Amino acid sequence: MYYKCNLIKERIVLGTKAYYANLKFFKSRLVTKQSKLKLYRTVIRPIVTYASETWVLKEAIIQKLLVFERKNLKKNIWAHKRKPNMESQNQ
Repeated sequence: MYYKCNLIKERIVLGTKAYYANLKFFKSRLVTKQSKLKLYRTVIRPIVTYASETWVLKEAIIQKLLVFERKNLKKNIWAHKRKPNMESQNQ
């Protein structure tokens, strides 16, 4: 069990490294959300889930994977644009 937890943590670290390798792409406003989602699904998610057929999925492991996915999707793809501060513009 200890080996599997470390393996999954390593996969999450590798997925994070893949995100930072493509950070310029994810932060670009010229790239559509659909393209960012496609990149996430074809590059980052397969890195994290590589050899997942052999994992024994416990609730804690599923939670770690879900947190990783929500964090990446929220931070990269579904991020909201900041609204300008109206008070500073009126001065």
